[in-house]
Amino acid sequence: MATKKVERTTLKISGMHCASCSTILTKALQKVPGVTSAVVNYSTEKGTVTFDPAHVQEAMLVEAVKKKGYGAEILKEESYAREEKLRQQEIQALKRKVLISSVLSFPALLISMFFTFLPYREYILWILATPVQFYIGWPFYRGTWAALKNKSANMDSLIAIGTSAAYFYSVYALLFSAEAHQYFEISAILITLVLLGKYLEAVAKGKTSQAIAKLVKLGAKTATVIRQGKELQIPIEQVIVSDIVIVKPGEKIPVDGILVEGHSAVDESLVTGESMPVEKKKGDAVIGSTINKQGAFRFKATKVGTETTLARIVRLIEDAQSRKAPIQRFADNVSAYFVPIVIGLALVTFFIWYFVMQEELEFALIAAVAVLVIACPCALGLATPTSIMVGTGKGALHGILIKGGDILEAAHKLRFIVFDKTGTITKGQPEVTDIVPVKGVTEKDVLMLAGSLEKNSEHPLAEAIVQKAKGHPLKKVSGFQALVGRGVKGKIGASEYYLGNLKLMKERKISMAALLPKLESLEEEGKTVMTLASGKKVLGLIAVADEIKEDSPAAVSILKEMGITTYMITGDNKRTAQAIAKKVGIEKFFAEVLPEEKVSYVKELQRKGKVAMVGDGINDAPAIAQADIGIAMGSGTDVAMETGNIVLMKNSLLDVPRAIKLSRLTMSKVKQNMFWALIYNVLGIPIAAGVLYPFTGWLLSPMLAGAAMALSSVSVVTNALLLRRKSLQLKKAKRFNHEQP
Repeated sequence: MATKKVERTTLKISGMHCASCSTILTKALQKVPGVTSAVVNYSTEKGTVTFDPAHVQEAMLVEAVKKKGYGAEILKEESYAREEKLRQQEIQALKRKVLISSVLSFPALLISMFFTFLPYREYILWILATPVQFYIGWPFYRGTWAALKNKSANMDSLIAIGTSAAYFYSVYALLFSAEAHQYFEISAILITLVLLGKYLEAVAKGKTSQAIAKLVKLGAKTATVIRQGKELQIPIEQVIVSDIVIVKPGEKIPVDGILVEGHSAVDESLVTGESMPVEKKKGDAVIGSTINKQGAFRFKATKVGTETTLARIVRLIEDAQSRKAPIQRFADNVSAYFVPIVIGLALVTFFIWYFVMQEELEFALIAAVAVLVIACPCALGLATPTSIMVGTGKGALHGILIKGGDILEAAHKLRFIVFDKTGTITKGQPEVTDIVPVKGVTEKDVLMLAGSLEKNSEHPLAEAIVQKAKGHPLKKVSGFQALVGRGVKGKIGASEYYLGNLKLMKERKISMAALLPKLESLEEEGKTVMTLASGKKVLGLIAVADEIKEDSPAAVSILKEMGITTYMITGDNKRTAQAIAKKVGIEKFFAEVLPEEKVSYVKELQRKGKVAMVGDGINDAPAIAQADIGIAMGSGTDVAMETGNIVLMKNSLLDVPRAIKLSRLTMSKVKQNMFWALIYNVLGIPIAAGVLYPFTGWLLSPMLAGAAMALSSVSVVTNALLLRRKSLQLKKAKRFNHEQP
């Protein structure tokens, strides 16, 4: 039986107002015949659809979105720059509206509170509030209409109904009832505050697309190929499989392929995250967008276009982001039931007082409006954002950048944290750790001779030795030669010296008997060891390693005390990984792992609970995107930082447990605020409806309802601000001996 062909496309969606919009669109796309799966992500404003091209055309998917009242277009690879431009335009437009709304609404608030003696005061308030209500607040009406067409309700519905009730009752009071109170400033201030929240949200959401745009930019733009015996420089898009490509020192390798001529050392940190260049010879694979450090070579292109490693990494990040379920904010879930209930209660209140109890029209209208005003979701809308704003602000003061409320919400539930090794647990730069001379030779002699030889080399290990030898008088070297995959040689004075690995010593028939046990011991610790020799005599050893950061063991220890299981993941060999894991106190690790495999390990852990991935390289970006929480080191690549949900600017792993502590403190405040926001509505609505009036004569006027609503907002904001006083100081970690077995 033939396998059904399946294609996938990405839609850029505009006009979504809240998380419930993404749910509406996901269901709409899933209902299109021939669609096998669809996910719309409110955070990234994209929809990922898998479909059978025999039954579905991309235009049908766009039409399905437009029918629901939203905008859509097919997102092509070249659309990233345009998408970023549109997003910036959207952010600037929101910023402009927030400023206009503030200029109109805050003077209205001041006039209402302090300038009661002002002539024509009510008319001035009406003039100030009207543009805010219908120009600035127009998106809320549009969102309400879109939700109504789809037989649902959202936060926009609550804002539109609550502010409209306050505004139109105020117009009625101004024109027809001199004694009635007006609420123009309440509607205007509410719209301004909610719009400010949407602006801050848009800024945070903008980071996701930047990550992919920067990745796309990292690729080479041109390639030098041989066609019909001639060297041609062509755009990267024109390279085809089997082309012979020439790469010179310092150039980016354009596409993936197999080396056919020459040899070199290639910086593959883009993909592997490892700081040391990899030696390449005929028959070895080379990866597109990695950097050729030394010799020139030719290779045969094997993967081009969307099949290259870099293109696959871009797809992995997009896939991980699209699979993340849109955050269904509590307030939006409540609104689906809350809005129709509140409207129903307001109508019932009016009907009972006017028709059943035979009260005057104004009395019934005041009671109904009081229900709508006190039910206005100002406190409910502020409950989470205020805590999040204080929490993220507190994090920023401590160098912990958190990219949204959903991140803080998820961080307090983490069960597993996976650390990348290079540049995360370790410093990311090789350093000389040991100098072992033979009898009769000093450490200074070994370092001076090794530094003299290596000052002519461009290898990172050479840089580490030259750096260590600074301050020592280095000798002049003649006849220097880099021996690919083995080391270097050169003459100092009349003597020839060699510095390299065991392979080089065996070639030169130099006996290692005196230092072999020490060399093996150092290699067991995960260090790269080079031997210095002259003629047939060994002079000493120099060990180089990427040392762990001073605070890495303490961070791991504190996380264990917080009940979180830690893992280490690396592209390095098992022996080095084991040595580093032992030093830092991590019991579980994965070694010799490729970027695609990192994602698989994260997925495996996600079956057991919430997972955070901590890394600093582009190779970590897919796993950072796949994890429930991606944490990027501030010293890492821009792409890792922008893919990450949390960025640690101080580059300290101690900020990982600090971020989790901050999340726990913030979520505690969110829950407290939700309670206070809802309790005002639960208790206030019956009082506003006049339940107590027959027994006590108490009727909550719209003015008092507005005051109660304001009080609930003040209590929520005040409670959130108390978070500033909370300390992020960590409990002292148990002492951890780096050298313990």
